[in-house]
Amino acid sequence: MSELCLTLLCPPEVEEKLIDLLLLMPNARVFSSTARSAHGMSQEYMDEKEQVLGWTRTTEVRALITADEQTALLETLRQQFSGVGIRYWTMPVVDSGVIL
Repeated sequence: MSELCLTLLCPPEVEEKLIDLLLLMPNARVFSSTARSAHGMSQEYMDEKEQVLGWTRTTEVRALITADEQTALLETLRQQFSGVGIRYWTMPVVDSGVIL
């Protein structure tokens, strides 16, 4: 079963709702979140100050999922966060585990 790292960039005002959703979903077993400055985001989701500065505050969430789970998780995110402007991408995970 191949693992993927799903990266999501979301506006800070929906961070809590996104994290709550991921906590309830069995397909996002391990994830992290952190505040970021994002560049190159669509200007329609930026306020005037952010447009001048060229960056926007965002929350980055990274979740380990399987390739089989990706479609269902993205569909749920599309339903729950339509119109919010969440950016995402996936990358293959070469190795992962727990060091005890």
